[in-house]
Amino acid sequence: MQIVLILFFVSLAGIALMIGRKLIIPKDELVEPLNDFFFEIPDSKDVRIIAVKNLKRYGFIALVITIRLYVRTLNLIKDKSNKLYNKTYKIITRNKFEKSSGHKEVSKFLKKVSEYKQKISKIKHQIVEEERNQS
Repeated sequence: MQIVLILFFVSLAGIALMIGRKLIIPKDELVEPLNDFFFEIPDSKDVRIIAVKNLKRYGFIALVITIRLYVRTLNLIKDKSNKLYNKTYKIITRNKFEKSSGHKEVSKFLKKVSEYKQKISKIKHQIVEEERNQS
């Protein structure tokens, strides 16, 4: 707010100065326009060179800011999506576990087959050990 007020009063003073210079009437009653300026206006080539230099610099700064925003936004989206995926995965696994908590009884046939496989693997292991001991 202070900057706006400062700019307002500076521009008001500038307008008053311009109007005041036009209204000054010399003693001879001859009014001549004042052509002297407080500052010099540079050539158009100099202005163009300065403008191109500043445009390149500000363009580079804008490019860097845009790339940083892109990377930060991408990382933010990635983190949020990973958190959301982990939460949904936990909920899904919890629901599966709750559904499977009503433990169903395995059929007797499958039990006998699995016991048979275990016995065969034990016998194979014993045979391999006996052959090693004999050699």
